[in-house]
Amino acid sequence: MIHETAIIDSKARIGANVSIGAYTVIGPDVEVGDDCIIHSHVVLKGPTRIGKANHIFQFCSIGEDCQDKKFKGEPTELVIGDRNVFREACTIHRGTIQDNSLTQIGSDNLFMAYVHVAHDCMIGSHNILANNTTLAGHVHLGDYVILGGFTGVHQFCKIGSHSFAAVSSVVVQDIPPYVMAQGHNAVPRTINSEGLRRRGFTAEQIQNIKRAYKLLYRSSLTTAESLPQIAALNEPLLAGFIEFIENSERGIIRP
Repeated sequence: MIHETAIIDSKARIGANVSIGAYTVIGPDVEVGDDCIIHSHVVLKGPTRIGKANHIFQFCSIGEDCQDKKFKGEPTELVIGDRNVFREACTIHRGTIQDNSLTQIGSDNLFMAYVHVAHDCMIGSHNILANNTTLAGHVHLGDYVILGGFTGVHQFCKIGSHSFAAVSSVVVQDIPPYVMAQGHNAVPRTINSEGLRRRGFTAEQIQNIKRAYKLLYRSSLTTAESLPQIAALNEPLLAGFIEFIENSERGIIRP
């Protein structure tokens, strides 16, 4: 159902079985997939592609020009996957030509009220961003990341899959996969063992991840010295952990 007060540009493409609420505005170069629910007073601006079965609550602004002062109106894009939920007043901006001209969001994510995703962010799937979480430009999130309410992430930071940042954390360096962080500035506290258990990781896998965490953060080894010993644990899940640390450009969080 499309409410009679909604304004939809003739160049927008709306899929089947889409619900659009009162006073919502959808601009040109916006594509909305099948089975999406868009509440009242939402603004969608393109170029933006939104997949299937997304749920967008009132007062969201999706696909707006970014706030980067270098942005001069270049054609950039926002791409959103399937089954995401955007609660009230989320703001999601398109990319810039200084990166890949793209902001991208995967599938099955929950963005709680007042979340901001800035230009050029790359977000995986199954993440939860609690109320008032703010991602600056060029931030990368893996999968199954949880960011507590009022968390702020500095531009160009990367946050690995299955990690967790507690409420009001300020993230200024990269958080490796599986790590639970907290503080202003955020520091490592432990591994996200409860989250791993809920997602079906075995006791042995979790134990090996704990061993890797201790080698990285609780031993007298440097980061470079710890990585061969982590590799020697012969845990396949730690290959990505090692690769993340080796490729970190901002450096990983430290105690």
